[in-house]
Amino acid sequence: MSRRAVLLFAALGLAWGVPYLLIKVAVEELAPSVLVLARTGLGAALLLPLVLLSPASRRAVPDLLRRWPALGVYSVLEIVGPWLFLTRAEQELPSSTAALLISAVPVVGVLVAPLFRRAERLGARGWAGLALGSAGVATLVGLDVAGSDLGAVGEVALVVVGYAVGPAILTRWLGDLPGPVVVTGSLLVSALFYVPVVALGPGLPDAVPSAAALASVAALAVVCTAAAFLLLFALVGEVGPVRATAVVYVNPVVAVLAGAVLLDERVTAFTVAGSALVLVGSVLVTRRAPAAAAAPATA
Repeated sequence: MSRRAVLLFAALGLAWGVPYLLIKVAVEELAPSVLVLARTGLGAALLLPLVLLSPASRRAVPDLLRRWPALGVYSVLEIVGPWLFLTRAEQELPSSTAALLISAVPVVGVLVAPLFRRAERLGARGWAGLALGSAGVATLVGLDVAGSDLGAVGEVALVVVGYAVGPAILTRWLGDLPGPVVVTGSLLVSALFYVPVVALGPGLPDAVPSAAALASVAALAVVCTAAAFLLLFALVGEVGPVRATAVVYVNPVVAVLAGAVLLDERVTAFTVAGSALVLVGSVLVTRRAPAAAAAPATA
């Protein structure tokens, strides 16, 4: 990698590793739906001017609007559902556990690929990765999560499925459109969805949240949403989409360290063992031979 690529990779790993910590802090004072509305609304507000200032992005907007069913489905699977379920789950689970469970997304992605005519031959290494990833999740859920938290684990499972299916929708029906246009559109759709949800549900807070909660919301929107997506697009342009996906192996490590250092979250031997199994399994499942990886990266 070039020096620029290394810096982009490190920055994106940090930006997508700290949301679990920030959600844990903010959800202590804000209802989950309010937090998601704030994150999506602010993120969209930050990205929209960039889309409008780019001639290429402006030209793609009418095409995106014509594909509104695909945009709607993608938004529900990638943002509307997952961000709410994840926020709700973190009311019960440590932020590090949530991050480690979500690191199983590459494994689930391989399993759902045949539904979108993207089935791949796993080979012995791929099947070994699936087995290790499943064993890691079983270790985290069976040995490192209290029985009272199984409902939260179920919500994280829904997040994992959404994160695994969403990219398949994106690739098949929206993949030819500029990334910033699709992301901004999905954030706008999600924010508009949550306006009536918040209005008819918990409503806005009666009192001004603490500085820590407000800072967490701002960081989620600015760093973990708007800036993170821009970093992702820059990293894909630098190293290609295949190599850029390796950032998913960094996020859980950042989340565990942040939770342990800043929130005093417990890190047990089962946490270490389960996370190692999940990460190794994900690497084996998503690893490609050099010749096979070159074609998608070039495309």
